[in-house]
Amino acid sequence: MLLHSKIEGKGKPLLIIHGFLGMSDNWKTLASQYAGEGYEVHVLDLRNHGKSFHSEDWGYNFMVEDVVDYCKHYNLTEVAVIGHSMGGKVAMLLATTYPDLVEKLIVADIGPKFYAPHHQTILAALNAVDFSKKPSRAEVEAIVSEYITDFGTRQFLLKNLYWVEPGQLGFRFNLKVFTENPSVIGQVLPFENQFDKKTLFLRGDKSDYILDSDFETIYHHFPNAQIESVSNAGHWLHAENPKEFFEKSIHYLNL
Repeated sequence: MLLHSKIEGKGKPLLIIHGFLGMSDNWKTLASQYAGEGYEVHVLDLRNHGKSFHSEDWGYNFMVEDVVDYCKHYNLTEVAVIGHSMGGKVAMLLATTYPDLVEKLIVADIGPKFYAPHHQTILAALNAVDFSKKPSRAEVEAIVSEYITDFGTRQFLLKNLYWVEPGQLGFRFNLKVFTENPSVIGQVLPFENQFDKKTLFLRGDKSDYILDSDFETIYHHFPNAQIESVSNAGHWLHAENPKEFFEKSIHYLNL
């Protein structure tokens, strides 16, 4: 099955891969900016996310093969790839497994190391919603807010609400698979995997996802990596400081 995507612009192919519990809509504004700079932008919905298919098969190898199949379908070669968080791990595995396919790589606020499961509160909040009771949007938000106090995080999650049918809401993502396999998204990039082309790692200066102590591991896998920080931004750096994120990323893409 083919991944759902939104395609905008003409020119060199650029794939954008969202993070865990995200979707293509999260990148709408930036995608338009890249398209305006001469790129054919493909913003993907990964399996079990957004409007793409659901599957019990859940892991980075599956997600990478989905992206490869997508590129074959659209005859995309020598692509540039931007991946955020979980999408960054997909992008890293894609580039190190299929280096001839990837021309340029931008990894946003994630490293190749192992990350312990840390979404338990979010998963608990989402599982607390009983859609059999046909809650309204306001009622869903009230339930989620009992677990998640941060307004921005709640709004990010609630973008996944949609009308399954009149009067019946649901989440677009595959919550069952995520709940049963919480360790998948933190998996380490295999030690032997390397990508020798220039790679840009962007980290939020308020985020702890990429630490200075992680640089050695990054350079092991990506010997030509450049690591830069986006100011006044945490893990959601592309949303918290989109202007600087765009400036740094487009400068690299246009080199």
